[in-house]
Amino acid sequence: MSASATANPVRPVQEDILNAAAHCFMDRGYSATSIDDVARSLGATKGRIYHHYRSKADLFFDVFRHGMQMNFDVLVPIAESSQPTADKLRDMAKTHCIAMIRTQHFQRCVWEGVELLQRGATTPEQREVLIELQAMRDNYAEIFRTVLEAAKSEGLARFDSSSIALQLMFMSLNSPLFWYREREGQDASTIDNIASQCALFALRGLGMKEELIADV
Repeated sequence: MSASATANPVRPVQEDILNAAAHCFMDRGYSATSIDDVARSLGATKGRIYHHYRSKADLFFDVFRHGMQMNFDVLVPIAESSQPTADKLRDMAKTHCIAMIRTQHFQRCVWEGVELLQRGATTPEQREVLIELQAMRDNYAEIFRTVLEAAKSEGLARFDSSSIALQLMFMSLNSPLFWYREREGQDASTIDNIASQCALFALRGLGMKEELIADV
């Protein structure tokens, strides 16, 4: 799947708004966050935000969309590369986990958006948008499924159901969303080490041999 199958990129002028909003939504949750909160975090008036977004829901949806687009941007080049399947799956797993950490505030919004859809706590119009965003998330998962199934067919991984394997893999790779906190003095190697451990756990769970994942 090519990057063109994802969503339209967010205009650069909105990125600071989206970043501030993502932090607010992660810290307070969707329901408890107001446009005023986002404006204060941004150091701007709420009129600036309303210039781009007619409502808090529209802003939240764009945060969700932008978070998923960032995932596609780092994953698709690996998925479409010509490297061996084992290397591809290993690199995809670690890269995904690093994205969950580095863009945690966006990814937590993606997670909350999925929960809002499941709970049905939305208007019909909002639900329609969330269904479209969920489809974007599903398309992303399918990129992983394709490589997972290739690994199984090549005898590199052992699992019965690719759907179950996919969910279990994401449980490991997504886990930093809920427990990772940046600490004073940490550097890029800290994130790399966390992602390596999560990816190793996930790949071992898929039944991959140690020699295939030793360099994760």
